[in-house]
Formats: sequence, C-alpha cells, structure tokens
Amino acid sequence: MEISAAGRLEVRVTAADVGKRVSVRRLSEPGAEREKFTDTVGVLTSWDNGVLLITRKDGETVRIPETSLVAGKVVPFAPARRRGPAASYEELARVAARAWRPVESERLGEWELRAAVEAGPPGGRRTGFTRRANSVLPLGDPGVPLDEALTAVRRWYGERGLPAYVQAATGAEGTQEVLCAELERRGWVREVTAELWTGGLAAVADRADPAGVVLSRTADAAWLARYQREGAGEVALKVLGSGPSVWFATVPGQDAPAAIGRCVVDGRWAGFAAVEVDPALRRRGLAGAVLAALARRALDEGASAAWLQVETDNAAARALYAGMGFAAHHAYHHYREPEGAGSGPSSPSV
Repeated sequence: MEISAAGRLEVRVTAADVGKRVSVRRLSEPGAEREKFTDTVGVLTSWDNGVLLITRKDGETVRIPETSLVAGKVVPFAPARRRGPAASYEELARVAARAWRPVESERLGEWELRAAVEAGPPGGRRTGFTRRANSVLPLGDPGVPLDEALTAVRRWYGERGLPAYVQAATGAEGTQEVLCAELERRGWVREVTAELWTGGLAAVADRADPAGVVLSRTADAAWLARYQREGAGEVALKVLGSGPSVWFATVPGQDAPAAIGRCVVDGRWAGFAAVEVDPALRRRGLAGAVLAALARRALDEGASAAWLQVETDNAAARALYAGMGFAAHHAYHHYREPEGAGSGPSSPSV
C-alpha cells in the first residue's frame, strides 16, 4: 500500500500504468460493519469501464472495481534470488526452447510457430508430441496486429491438423501478462499451467550417489519403454534427441528400466526433463540418482546452473526439486484457440 506524508492511504495507480506491476489494496466487503481489506500484486493488464484487471504471478486474473480501491502503487519485480542462478525470462525461454525443438517451425515476426506431428493410422487423426513442440513461442512483436497474427497461427496449425496453441508466461520481469489477458479476451482457453524452476547445478550433483546410472547419447528401446508418453514415436525421438548436448540416463531394471531421465547442456545451463521412476520403486532415491548423474556430466561440460519444468499439481516432483534447491522462476501457460475456430481434433500432452 502507499501512505502519504499525512498518513493517509493513497491510490497512485492510473490507467496509464497498464502493463506495469502494481500492488493494490481494496475494500473487500463494501458496506460491511467491519472493514476488510484484500491486497493484490500483479501486472495491471487493463483498466476499462471502472474495472481493473490484474494478472497475478500464477496467471490468474483478478477483477477489481475502482470504487473499492483504497491504496495502490507501481512496484518493481522481485530482485533476482540471492541463492541459485539469476536469469531473465527471455534467456530461460530461449534455452528451454532449444532443449525441446520441433520438427518444423516458421517465423511470424518474433513469434516462432512450432510443430512436431506424429502421423496416425490411414484415415485417422494426427497428434502433436507435447504442447511445447506444438505451440507458438511469442518472444516479441509478430510484426502484424494481434488479430491478424492469431488468424495466421490458426491457419498454420489447421493446415497440419492440429489445434492452435500459444505458450505465454507470467510472474517475472519481461513475461507476457498483457498477451495472456488479450488471448483470454478473445476466447482462448488456458488448458495447462506449469512452472520453470531454476537452481544451482552443483547441489544437484551432490544430492545423491549416481552409482548404477548409465548415460547415453541416444534413447534406446528400453528407455522409451519406461518413458511411456502418449504419442512417443519417430517424431518423439527427434524431439527428445534435439538440443545442443543431449544425455539420457537409465537405471537398469528387469522388464524395463527402474528409472530414466534426460538432460540438455547449453552453455551455463543444464535442463532436466523426462524423469520417470517405476511406480513400484518410488521413494528409493532413484530420481535423485538419475539427476545427480546427469548433473555431474553437465558440470564436466562447463554448466553451472540448472532448470526444469514442473506442473503445478505435481506435488511429489515439486517436493523433490525444492529439496535440491530449486525454486520457481516463472509460470507458463498453454492457451488453446476458441472452440470451433480451428480444425485440429486432438490435444497434445504437455
């Protein structure tokens, strides 16, 4: 909140501050006998017809009538974490994109349209391998008005028999709260939210004993048997094998590996993905061993920082990564085109 020199609460936010991060306090129960206040921090995405829309870090939008405001001010984004690596959203978005490359892509200004489509049976539907490889990554200006850009996006994905998705982020300096609000205003539906976490690489390498973990440059049939991701065929292998320096980890098992993982080394960054453990063998430290083995290899290649992506409802994974020193950097969301706007029949997994 903002307190003036006279000790009064003041609203120092105006419609001119749309696009900036703000902190506001509002009266949550106007007319109540006992006043109750609610504080909201996020990016002001619009101020129209007497209503403010503020997008919080997790991507949720809060509607606030301007008549309920009692205090407010523009605030900077939180400073970089004191422990662990500091990085901008754009740097991490580009690193993550290089670690999970589509089979084909096309530029629309500073937007990248990405597709990795598995062919279905004759006459059957086609599916995209993960939303990350089948969505637009908007890192700047598309070069045309937004409505025109979205029309081009729907057409491009429709030609490939896929629904159109836009991947956009919230919660850090340089993220895309305004774009998210514009998509929602046009009827695009947020289907999935995940977070990108960062941490120090050395702490991961020292967390567990990597003995028994086998590293390889390729994903063999056994690794894929444990991965068990829907739509994992020839196109999936191309996506999984993409990236500057890719490593696959396997803990051998009886019929299938006991645990697997993947790491992409890219300069100072090591990105972890596809960490899977046999359900019957969980809580035995296998995931930690896989991550430690991959982290040690990444350290040998000169990396010092780590990142990974985790869905917001995966409590077990979040607890594991938090214990290794990871923390959320930003949230990202996949927005799907409005129902009936395109021709794509199937939704890829995250």
